[in-house]
Amino acid sequence: GTRIIYDRKFLMECRNSPVAKTPPSDLPDIPGVTSPGAEELKLENHHVQNCEEKASTGEEEQFDMDI
Repeated sequence: GTRIIYDRKFLMECRNSPVAKTPPSDLPDIPGVTSPGAEELKLENHHVQNCEEKASTGEEEQFDMDI
């Protein structure tokens, strides 16, 4: 068979396409797979709150790690 070969420049341009940033319309909703799960949302909200607290006190860690 024949192969379609894409160069790096073309693929990098496709990354910025609005079509690449929107999920398919018929994609099922599977928490934790196709949409953030409840635990992921809690962790993300907790992380945002911690960052806001650190910013308000003026103290920031040198490295921010997500666990």
